[in-house]
Amino acid sequence: MKPIIAALAALTIATAQAATATAAERTVSIVLVHGAFVDASGWKATYDILSDSGYEVLVVQQPTIALRDDVAETERVIAKAKHPVILVGHSYGGMVITEAGDNPRVRSLVYLAAFAPDAGESVSTLAEAPAPAGEHKAPLVPDGNYLLVDTDKFPQSFAADVDPAITRFMAVAQLPWGLQAVQTKVDRVAWKKKPTYFMVTGDDHMIPPSAQRTMARRSGAKVAELKSSHAVMLSHPREVAAFIKSADTAASD
Repeated sequence: MKPIIAALAALTIATAQAATATAAERTVSIVLVHGAFVDASGWKATYDILSDSGYEVLVVQQPTIALRDDVAETERVIAKAKHPVILVGHSYGGMVITEAGDNPRVRSLVYLAAFAPDAGESVSTLAEAPAPAGEHKAPLVPDGNYLLVDTDKFPQSFAADVDPAITRFMAVAQLPWGLQAVQTKVDRVAWKKKPTYFMVTGDDHMIPPSAQRTMARRSGAKVAELKSSHAVMLSHPREVAAFIKSADTAASD
């Protein structure tokens, strides 16, 4: 039995070494930027998949009160990365990565159900157009100098394909979205300079899919479309992780 035990031990060590070697081969870091009304915990499943694939994954926990502060916090996290960065933004996070992506350490941008503004645009200006027939816009309600999603409508509007027990909690645990974040116009536009990827969520009731397609087309992004709610990283983490990894693969070709 001893030779068998020794062989199994050697195999275990070799497997662990191979896994370590694979992880060491990843020469790109991934920085994840969440959107409005939620915090960075929504990235957990995507983070796990990407980390298990050998990537260094950093997560920004920006307060979503003022755009300039959120950009600064994102750049602070980018500075910690060991490698060139794939910068990923969900929803309002797209506003943040459009500016923060101008950082020279950022190699490419990934937008997930996100705003992708041009210079001089804000969330407010991008959201001015009415939703086309059959599509929906976020049911927002004012709260002083902040915006929230209508609590009763949050589950269906934000994450209709996620466990209702989770979305009911998300609705009451919302982070208020500051009007400075909503109304501030973008100055720097990284997608004009860097490879860009855009995942359109076809069942989105927060940012109309047609608006996403228009922004994706304008940015010259490589586009994928998924039948998903706005909360795509919660309902489809494997597809999201694969899409993010495709930005690394394309850059390596």
